[in-house]
Amino acid sequence: MKEWEKNIRRVIPYVPGEQPAVEKMVKLNTNENPYPPAPGVARVLHELNADTLRFYPDPTISLLVEELARFYGLGRDQVFVGVGSDDVLATAFLTFFNSELPVLFPDITYSFYPVWCQLYRIPYKTQPLDENFRIVREDYYRENGGIILANPNAPTSIYEKLELIDDIVSHNKDSIVIVDEAYIDFADGPSAIELIRKHDNLVIVQTFSKARSMAGMRIGYAMGNPELIKALNDVKYSINSYTLNQTAILAGVEAVKDEAYFRENIKRIVDTRERFEESLRALGFSFPKPAANFVFATHREIPAISIFKALRENNIFVRYFDMPRIDNYLRITIGTDEEMDILTSSLRRIIENYK
Repeated sequence: MKEWEKNIRRVIPYVPGEQPAVEKMVKLNTNENPYPPAPGVARVLHELNADTLRFYPDPTISLLVEELARFYGLGRDQVFVGVGSDDVLATAFLTFFNSELPVLFPDITYSFYPVWCQLYRIPYKTQPLDENFRIVREDYYRENGGIILANPNAPTSIYEKLELIDDIVSHNKDSIVIVDEAYIDFADGPSAIELIRKHDNLVIVQTFSKARSMAGMRIGYAMGNPELIKALNDVKYSINSYTLNQTAILAGVEAVKDEAYFRENIKRIVDTRERFEESLRALGFSFPKPAANFVFATHREIPAISIFKALRENNIFVRYFDMPRIDNYLRITIGTDEEMDILTSSLRRIIENYK
């Protein structure tokens, strides 16, 4: 090893979902929304004055912060905006998880969490989900340097009731608890936002990538008490003051304004998901009750990896995780009705050929 190599920070990176460049594919592997953003987003892009791009964007992102605060009934000093929820979460890890005690999160969850811990040299300890992939609340009653929970969880799509979140936060008054709600809009239960007024150590993180159809625009945000939001901003301004570009700010405001379109879009996806659940059961699949824009399914006879490969040969892409406990499951994003019908027909053929 060369001397300078000793000082390189090395981590095992997060592996994002594949972005295949294939014509006529059915892409159901990265939980993107199958429908376009609110009409106002397209209007902003069409009317954008390119000359304004020579100026730096507003470092406070005030237009979007104020619109999100209005939407959620919060003060503007309770909202932080970043470049996608991954950027927001990474900033939150760097800001809040600085104890010598381990950060706690489930053994099956968003696989970026351990990557950030390794990158920032944060000690962590995973807590095993039970046999039904549910959080065991008592595992979080121990001393820790912080807690992060995805709810609904990924890749399981399971939503934990607000009472459990409240209980865990109540047992951890001396540490920061982050609830990652990337998929909350598809759940049949409320967001933990309502707990912010009760707990000053709670941070909620959400995204525009799923329900608002703007994964390509990269907008995420956090909500919490003003002291926590100020701490996030202080760290942000110490890294990069101009995090969100002008186009994203203006488009994000329009996306939040159009609540009717937002609700309609969610309903379309949930209706398709429920119809697809029936099809999966009829084909011999089982899965936890989904609360996101995807289903986490396993077949009673055919290995998940075999189904994954067979679908891929037909340009149908779903997500497979070669990891302990979940290596016989597929995470299937909910697309349009037409896309789900194509997938269902392909699954039926795969199962028939397997027999």
